[in-house]
Amino acid sequence: MNLQSDDFELFGLPRRFAQDRAALDARWKDLQREAHPDRFAAQGAAAQRVAMQWSVRINEAYQRLKDPLKRAAYLCELHGAPIRAEDNTAMPAAFLMQQIEWREALDEAASSADLDALDDETQAARTAALARCGELIDAQQDWAGAAREVRSLMFIARFAHDIDVRREQLGQ
Repeated sequence: MNLQSDDFELFGLPRRFAQDRAALDARWKDLQREAHPDRFAAQGAAAQRVAMQWSVRINEAYQRLKDPLKRAAYLCELHGAPIRAEDNTAMPAAFLMQQIEWREALDEAASSADLDALDDETQAARTAALARCGELIDAQQDWAGAAREVRSLMFIARFAHDIDVRREQLGQ
């Protein structure tokens, strides 16, 4: 193992969006077993510290690879298309209109049924955006397009959280 490897190299996976979650989970367990600090107890404190660094590195990589949004953002970054969500908020007009409609619907939501319908719509949009992301990354290798899609997914994730907050406010 090499600390300088990217997450995909570390896990022995191809650099692509589509990943087999069961295989990823199994590989994470194998890597954690290999790097567990207890395996290096006989080699002293320095070896255990290095093993702990490896364990942290493996966990960080796993967190990125198992989450489709984080994985897509990471792939974009690796291919020179940084997400820059904090300073690049450009979105297609249709998506901006969708955001406005969702915000208005959230403000007007007065029941659990209203929130459930909005949540269903948001999850459908997330599923579609993830599919587009996979197509842009794996099939087209359109990194700039994938970065735009990741920014859309980030908004959708924040909005899904806002739905949960609204649900708590309504006591549902």
